[in-house]
Amino acid sequence: MAAAVAADAAVAESGLVIPDRQLIDFSEFLHPSSPHGRRATADAILHGFQTAGFVYLKNHPIPAATLQTAFARSADFFALPDEAKRALAWDSPVANRGYSSLGREKVTQLADAAAVDALRTAAPDLKESLEIGRDDEAGHPNKWPREQAQDQDQGQDQDQQKQQIRAGFHADMMRFFHLCRRLHLDVMRAVALGMGLDEEFFDPFLHVGDNTLRLLHYPGVKADVFRANPGQVRAGEHSDYGSITLLFQDSRGGLQVRSPTGHFVDATPIPGTIVVNAGDLLARWSNDTIKSTIHRVVEPPRDEEEHPPRYSIAYFCNANFASNVDTLPGTYASESDKKYEQINVGQYLAQRLAATY
Repeated sequence: MAAAVAADAAVAESGLVIPDRQLIDFSEFLHPSSPHGRRATADAILHGFQTAGFVYLKNHPIPAATLQTAFARSADFFALPDEAKRALAWDSPVANRGYSSLGREKVTQLADAAAVDALRTAAPDLKESLEIGRDDEAGHPNKWPREQAQDQDQGQDQDQQKQQIRAGFHADMMRFFHLCRRLHLDVMRAVALGMGLDEEFFDPFLHVGDNTLRLLHYPGVKADVFRANPGQVRAGEHSDYGSITLLFQDSRGGLQVRSPTGHFVDATPIPGTIVVNAGDLLARWSNDTIKSTIHRVVEPPRDEEEHPPRYSIAYFCNANFASNVDTLPGTYASESDKKYEQINVGQYLAQRLAATY
Protein backbone atom coordinates (compact mmCIF):
# COMPACT_ATOMS: atom_id res chain seq x y z
CA MET A 1 0.00 0.00 0.00
CA ALA A 2 2.84 2.41 0.86
CA ALA A 3 4.38 1.88 -2.58
CA ALA A 4 1.06 2.57 -4.27
CA VAL A 5 0.47 5.76 -2.27
CA ALA A 6 4.00 7.04 -2.96
CA ALA A 7 3.68 6.31 -6.66
CA ASP A 8 0.25 7.91 -6.75
CA ALA A 9 1.64 11.11 -5.20
CA ALA A 10 4.44 11.21 -7.77
CA VAL A 11 2.15 10.92 -10.75
CA ALA A 12 -0.27 13.48 -9.32
CA GLU A 13 2.50 16.08 -9.04
CA SER A 14 3.60 15.51 -12.62
CA GLY A 15 0.16 15.71 -14.18
CA LEU A 16 -0.04 11.98 -14.86
CA VAL A 17 -3.50 10.78 -13.86
CA ILE A 18 -3.99 7.09 -13.09
CA PRO A 19 -7.58 5.96 -12.43
CA ASP A 20 -8.61 4.46 -9.11
CA ARG A 21 -5.36 5.40 -7.34
CA GLN A 22 -3.34 3.46 -9.92
CA LEU A 23 -4.89 0.05 -9.26
CA ILE A 24 -7.78 -1.43 -11.22
CA ASP A 25 -9.33 -4.59 -9.86
CA PHE A 26 -9.67 -6.70 -13.00
CA SER A 27 -11.67 -9.37 -11.18
CA GLU A 28 -14.54 -6.87 -11.27
CA PHE A 29 -14.56 -7.18 -15.05
CA LEU A 30 -14.22 -10.96 -15.16
CA HIS A 31 -16.43 -11.73 -12.14
CA PRO A 32 -18.27 -8.52 -11.18
CA SER A 33 -19.62 -8.24 -7.65
CA SER A 34 -22.34 -5.81 -8.69
CA PRO A 35 -24.49 -5.19 -11.79
CA HIS A 36 -22.31 -2.21 -12.69
CA GLY A 37 -18.92 -3.70 -11.85
CA ARG A 38 -18.06 -4.88 -15.34
CA ARG A 39 -18.91 -1.58 -17.03
CA ALA A 40 -17.21 0.48 -14.30
CA THR A 41 -14.00 -1.50 -14.71
CA ALA A 42 -14.11 -1.11 -18.48
CA ASP A 43 -14.61 2.64 -18.09
CA ALA A 44 -11.67 2.87 -15.67
CA ILE A 45 -9.34 1.02 -18.05
CA LEU A 46 -10.36 3.17 -21.00
CA HIS A 47 -9.99 6.34 -18.93
CA GLY A 48 -6.50 5.24 -17.92
CA PHE A 49 -5.54 4.65 -21.54
CA GLN A 50 -7.02 7.98 -22.61
CA THR A 51 -5.34 10.08 -19.91
CA ALA A 52 -2.11 8.31 -18.98
CA GLY A 53 -1.70 5.58 -21.57
CA PHE A 54 -1.28 2.88 -18.94
CA VAL A 55 -2.90 1.27 -15.90
CA TYR A 56 -2.05 -1.24 -13.19
CA LEU A 57 -4.23 -4.35 -13.01
CA LYS A 58 -4.61 -6.27 -9.77
CA ASN A 59 -6.53 -9.49 -9.18
CA HIS A 60 -5.80 -10.58 -12.72
CA PRO A 61 -6.05 -14.22 -13.86
CA ILE A 62 -2.30 -14.96 -14.20
CA PRO A 63 -1.48 -17.22 -11.20
CA ALA A 64 1.38 -16.04 -9.00
CA ALA A 65 3.02 -19.48 -9.17
CA THR A 66 2.91 -19.44 -12.98
CA LEU A 67 4.51 -16.00 -13.06
CA GLN A 68 7.19 -17.10 -10.60
CA THR A 69 7.98 -20.06 -12.85
CA ALA A 70 8.21 -17.79 -15.90
CA PHE A 71 10.72 -15.52 -14.15
CA ALA A 72 12.77 -18.49 -12.94
CA ARG A 73 12.82 -19.94 -16.45
CA SER A 74 13.87 -16.56 -17.83
CA ALA A 75 16.80 -16.43 -15.41
CA ASP A 76 17.75 -19.97 -16.50
CA PHE A 77 17.87 -18.87 -20.12
CA PHE A 78 20.01 -15.78 -19.58
CA ALA A 79 22.43 -17.81 -17.45
CA LEU A 80 23.27 -19.93 -20.51
CA PRO A 81 26.69 -19.34 -22.11
CA ASP A 82 26.79 -16.58 -24.73
CA GLU A 83 27.53 -19.18 -27.39
CA ALA A 84 24.28 -21.02 -26.68
CA LYS A 85 22.22 -17.82 -26.71
CA ARG A 86 23.80 -16.40 -29.86
CA ALA A 87 22.99 -19.63 -31.69
CA LEU A 88 19.36 -18.43 -31.36
CA ALA A 89 20.02 -14.91 -32.70
CA TRP A 90 17.16 -12.68 -33.82
CA ASP A 91 17.52 -12.21 -37.58
CA SER A 92 14.29 -10.88 -39.09
CA PRO A 93 11.73 -8.18 -38.22
CA VAL A 94 9.08 -10.23 -40.00
CA ALA A 95 9.69 -13.30 -37.85
CA ASN A 96 10.65 -11.29 -34.71
CA ARG A 97 11.90 -14.34 -32.86
CA GLY A 98 15.11 -15.19 -31.12
CA TYR A 99 17.85 -13.76 -28.95
CA SER A 100 19.06 -10.16 -28.99
CA SER A 101 22.43 -9.69 -27.30
CA LEU A 102 23.48 -6.88 -25.00
CA GLY A 103 23.48 -3.57 -26.87
CA ARG A 104 22.11 -4.90 -30.16
CA GLU A 105 18.66 -3.35 -30.03
CA LYS A 106 18.20 0.37 -29.42
CA VAL A 107 14.61 1.28 -28.63
CA THR A 108 13.89 4.88 -29.53
CA GLN A 109 11.35 7.15 -31.15
CA LEU A 110 13.82 7.91 -33.95
CA ALA A 111 13.02 6.48 -37.39
CA ASP A 112 16.23 7.30 -39.28
CA ALA A 113 18.59 4.30 -39.27
CA ALA A 114 21.74 6.43 -39.12
CA ALA A 115 20.41 8.40 -36.16
CA VAL A 116 19.50 5.18 -34.35
CA ASP A 117 22.99 3.78 -34.98
CA ALA A 118 24.57 6.94 -33.59
CA LEU A 119 22.42 6.77 -30.49
CA ARG A 120 23.20 3.07 -30.06
CA THR A 121 26.92 3.85 -30.17
CA ALA A 122 26.66 6.71 -27.67
CA ALA A 123 24.37 4.97 -25.17
CA PRO A 124 23.54 1.34 -25.99
CA ASP A 125 20.62 -0.26 -24.22
CA LEU A 126 21.96 -2.34 -21.34
CA LYS A 127 19.72 -5.33 -21.87
CA GLU A 128 19.42 -8.68 -23.62
CA SER A 129 16.19 -10.38 -24.63
CA LEU A 130 14.51 -13.44 -26.08
CA GLU A 131 11.47 -13.04 -28.36
CA ILE A 132 8.91 -15.85 -28.52
CA GLY A 133 5.91 -15.84 -30.87
CA ARG A 134 3.06 -18.25 -31.40
CA ASP A 135 4.33 -21.73 -32.05
CA ASP A 136 2.28 -22.45 -35.18
CA GLU A 137 3.17 -19.60 -37.56
CA ALA A 138 4.21 -21.14 -40.85
CA GLY A 139 7.73 -20.19 -41.93
CA HIS A 140 8.65 -18.51 -38.66
CA PRO A 141 9.48 -21.12 -36.02
CA ASN A 142 10.48 -20.07 -32.54
CA LYS A 143 14.14 -20.39 -31.61
CA TRP A 144 14.27 -22.64 -28.57
CA PRO A 145 17.36 -23.50 -26.52
CA ARG A 146 18.28 -27.17 -26.36
CA GLU A 147 16.72 -28.82 -23.33
CA GLN A 148 18.25 -31.41 -21.11
CA ALA A 149 16.55 -34.78 -21.30
CA GLN A 150 14.58 -35.75 -18.20
CA ASP A 151 16.71 -38.89 -17.85
CA GLN A 152 19.93 -37.24 -18.99
CA ASP A 153 23.07 -39.28 -18.43
CA GLN A 154 25.02 -37.76 -15.54
CA GLY A 155 28.19 -38.73 -17.35
CA GLN A 156 27.40 -36.42 -20.27
CA ASP A 157 30.18 -34.02 -21.22
CA GLN A 158 30.01 -30.98 -18.91
CA ASP A 159 30.54 -28.48 -21.73
CA GLN A 160 27.58 -29.99 -23.56
CA GLN A 161 25.42 -29.78 -20.42
CA LYS A 162 26.18 -26.08 -20.04
CA GLN A 163 24.78 -25.42 -23.51
CA GLN A 164 21.40 -26.88 -22.52
CA ILE A 165 18.58 -25.54 -20.39
CA ARG A 166 16.56 -27.52 -17.86
CA ALA A 167 13.82 -29.62 -19.43
CA GLY A 168 10.39 -27.99 -19.76
CA PHE A 169 11.42 -24.49 -20.85
CA HIS A 170 9.45 -24.66 -24.12
CA ALA A 171 6.32 -25.99 -22.42
CA ASP A 172 6.42 -23.46 -19.59
CA MET A 173 6.93 -20.51 -21.92
CA MET A 174 4.06 -21.50 -24.21
CA ARG A 175 1.79 -22.10 -21.23
CA PHE A 176 2.53 -18.56 -20.07
CA PHE A 177 2.14 -17.23 -23.64
CA HIS A 178 -1.40 -18.58 -23.89
CA LEU A 179 -2.46 -17.27 -20.46
CA CYS A 180 -1.33 -13.81 -21.56
CA ARG A 181 -3.10 -14.26 -24.87
CA ARG A 182 -6.37 -14.87 -23.04
CA LEU A 183 -5.82 -11.80 -20.86
CA HIS A 184 -5.15 -9.72 -23.99
CA LEU A 185 -8.56 -10.68 -25.35
CA ASP A 186 -10.25 -9.80 -22.04
CA VAL A 187 -8.56 -6.40 -21.77
CA MET A 188 -9.53 -5.54 -25.34
CA ARG A 189 -13.11 -6.54 -24.57
CA ALA A 190 -12.99 -4.06 -21.70
CA VAL A 191 -11.67 -1.38 -24.06
CA ALA A 192 -14.46 -2.10 -26.53
CA LEU A 193 -17.10 -1.92 -23.81
CA GLY A 194 -15.67 1.35 -22.52
CA MET A 195 -15.72 2.84 -26.02
CA GLY A 196 -19.37 1.94 -26.50
CA LEU A 197 -18.59 -0.75 -29.07
CA ASP A 198 -19.86 -4.31 -29.07
CA GLU A 199 -17.82 -6.08 -26.39
CA GLU A 200 -16.56 -8.61 -28.94
CA PHE A 201 -15.69 -5.97 -31.55
CA PHE A 202 -11.95 -6.71 -31.43
CA ASP A 203 -12.27 -10.52 -31.31
CA PRO A 204 -12.01 -11.06 -35.12
CA PHE A 205 -8.80 -9.00 -35.11
CA LEU A 206 -7.20 -11.05 -32.31
CA HIS A 207 -8.12 -14.69 -32.80
CA VAL A 208 -4.83 -15.74 -34.46
CA GLY A 209 -2.68 -14.65 -31.51
CA ASP A 210 0.10 -12.85 -33.39
CA ASN A 211 1.70 -11.66 -30.17
CA THR A 212 5.24 -11.68 -28.79
CA LEU A 213 6.44 -12.86 -25.41
CA ARG A 214 9.69 -11.08 -24.57
CA LEU A 215 11.99 -12.19 -21.76
CA LEU A 216 14.23 -9.32 -20.65
CA HIS A 217 17.44 -9.29 -18.62
CA TYR A 218 19.23 -6.13 -17.56
CA PRO A 219 22.62 -7.34 -16.28
CA GLY A 220 24.12 -5.99 -13.10
CA VAL A 221 25.85 -2.67 -13.69
CA LYS A 222 28.01 -0.31 -11.64
CA ALA A 223 26.49 3.07 -10.81
CA ASP A 224 29.62 4.68 -12.29
CA VAL A 225 28.41 3.70 -15.76
CA PHE A 226 25.46 6.08 -15.43
CA ARG A 227 27.55 8.84 -13.85
CA ALA A 228 30.10 8.70 -16.65
CA ASN A 229 27.48 9.00 -19.38
CA PRO A 230 24.40 11.08 -18.43
CA GLY A 231 22.56 9.71 -21.47
CA GLN A 232 23.05 6.08 -20.43
CA VAL A 233 19.88 4.09 -19.74
CA ARG A 234 18.98 0.44 -19.51
CA ALA A 235 16.35 0.90 -22.25
CA GLY A 236 15.85 4.09 -24.24
CA GLU A 237 12.67 6.12 -24.24
CA HIS A 238 10.12 4.70 -26.63
CA SER A 239 6.50 3.77 -27.13
CA ASP A 240 5.41 0.21 -27.88
CA TYR A 241 4.28 -0.66 -31.37
CA GLY A 242 1.25 -2.90 -30.95
CA SER A 243 -2.18 -2.64 -29.35
CA ILE A 244 -1.35 -3.15 -25.66
CA THR A 245 1.57 -4.50 -23.65
CA LEU A 246 1.32 -6.62 -20.51
CA LEU A 247 4.41 -5.90 -18.41
CA PHE A 248 5.52 -8.00 -15.47
CA GLN A 249 8.23 -6.37 -13.34
CA ASP A 250 10.54 -7.65 -10.64
CA SER A 251 11.10 -5.47 -7.56
CA ARG A 252 14.22 -3.64 -8.73
CA GLY A 253 12.53 -0.60 -10.29
CA GLY A 254 13.78 1.72 -13.00
CA LEU A 255 10.74 1.81 -15.30
CA GLN A 256 9.58 5.37 -15.94
CA VAL A 257 6.75 6.85 -18.00
CA ARG A 258 6.51 10.34 -19.45
CA SER A 259 3.72 12.46 -18.05
CA PRO A 260 1.64 15.02 -19.98
CA THR A 261 3.93 17.73 -18.57
CA GLY A 262 6.92 16.06 -20.22
CA HIS A 263 8.49 14.80 -16.99
CA PHE A 264 9.41 11.15 -16.45
CA VAL A 265 7.99 9.55 -13.31
CA ASP A 266 8.64 6.16 -11.76
CA ALA A 267 6.20 3.35 -12.56
CA THR A 268 6.82 1.83 -9.16
CA PRO A 269 6.60 -1.98 -9.03
CA ILE A 270 3.52 -3.02 -7.05
CA PRO A 271 3.49 -6.71 -6.07
CA GLY A 272 0.76 -8.78 -7.67
CA THR A 273 -0.01 -6.31 -10.44
CA ILE A 274 0.53 -6.06 -14.17
CA VAL A 275 1.39 -2.76 -15.83
CA VAL A 276 -0.70 -2.54 -18.99
CA ASN A 277 0.11 0.19 -21.48
CA ALA A 278 -1.47 1.17 -24.77
CA GLY A 279 0.72 0.93 -27.87
CA ASP A 280 1.05 2.94 -31.05
CA LEU A 281 -1.28 0.69 -33.05
CA LEU A 282 -4.14 1.16 -30.57
CA ALA A 283 -3.51 4.91 -30.44
CA ARG A 284 -3.63 5.04 -34.23
CA TRP A 285 -6.66 2.74 -34.34
CA SER A 286 -8.48 5.03 -31.89
CA ASN A 287 -7.64 8.21 -33.85
CA ASP A 288 -5.36 9.22 -30.95
CA THR A 289 -8.17 9.24 -28.40
CA ILE A 290 -6.04 6.62 -26.60
CA LYS A 291 -2.47 7.58 -25.69
CA SER A 292 0.63 5.52 -26.37
CA THR A 293 2.87 6.72 -23.56
CA ILE A 294 6.64 7.12 -23.89
CA HIS A 295 8.53 5.07 -21.32
CA ARG A 296 12.10 3.99 -20.54
CA VAL A 297 14.18 1.96 -18.09
CA VAL A 298 16.79 3.98 -16.21
CA GLU A 299 19.17 3.52 -13.28
CA PRO A 300 17.17 2.10 -10.35
CA PRO A 301 16.22 4.68 -7.71
CA ARG A 302 18.54 3.12 -5.13
CA ASP A 303 21.68 4.38 -3.44
CA GLU A 304 24.08 1.56 -4.29
CA GLU A 305 27.43 1.37 -6.01
CA GLU A 306 26.46 -1.65 -8.11
CA HIS A 307 22.93 -2.36 -9.27
CA PRO A 308 21.97 -6.06 -9.34
CA PRO A 309 20.39 -7.63 -12.44
CA ARG A 310 16.83 -6.67 -13.29
CA TYR A 311 14.36 -9.02 -14.97
CA SER A 312 11.06 -8.23 -16.61
CA ILE A 313 8.68 -9.98 -18.97
CA ALA A 314 6.73 -8.12 -21.63
CA TYR A 315 3.88 -9.60 -23.62
CA PHE A 316 3.37 -7.47 -26.72
CA CYS A 317 -0.21 -7.77 -27.96
CA ASN A 318 -1.07 -7.12 -31.58
CA ALA A 319 -3.93 -7.42 -33.98
CA ASN A 320 -3.61 -10.33 -36.42
CA PHE A 321 -0.77 -9.64 -38.85
CA ALA A 322 -3.07 -10.25 -41.83
CA SER A 323 -5.61 -7.70 -40.56
CA ASN A 324 -6.13 -4.27 -42.04
CA VAL A 325 -7.18 -1.78 -39.39
CA ASP A 326 -9.01 1.48 -39.92
CA THR A 327 -10.08 4.21 -37.55
CA LEU A 328 -12.53 2.93 -34.93
CA PRO A 329 -16.19 3.93 -35.08
CA GLY A 330 -17.07 6.76 -32.71
CA THR A 331 -13.62 8.36 -32.76
CA TYR A 332 -14.29 10.74 -35.65
CA ALA A 333 -17.22 12.86 -36.82
CA SER A 334 -16.44 12.80 -40.54
CA GLU A 335 -13.93 11.24 -42.91
CA SER A 336 -11.86 14.42 -42.79
CA ASP A 337 -11.41 13.93 -39.03
CA LYS A 338 -9.53 10.67 -39.54
CA LYS A 339 -5.85 11.18 -38.76
CA TYR A 340 -4.65 7.91 -40.29
CA GLU A 341 -5.18 5.76 -43.33
CA GLN A 342 -5.98 2.07 -43.13
CA ILE A 343 -2.87 -0.07 -42.65
CA ASN A 344 -1.87 -3.72 -42.71
CA VAL A 345 -0.79 -4.75 -39.23
CA GLY A 346 2.02 -7.14 -40.19
CA GLN A 347 3.66 -4.66 -42.54
CA TYR A 348 3.35 -1.84 -40.03
CA LEU A 349 4.96 -3.82 -37.19
CA ALA A 350 7.79 -5.14 -39.39
CA GLN A 351 8.66 -1.60 -40.45
CA ARG A 352 8.75 -0.42 -36.84
CA LEU A 353 10.91 -3.34 -35.70
CA ALA A 354 13.36 -2.99 -38.55
CA ALA A 355 14.33 0.48 -37.31
CA THR A 356 15.41 -0.70 -33.85
CA TYR A 357 17.85 -3.47 -34.83
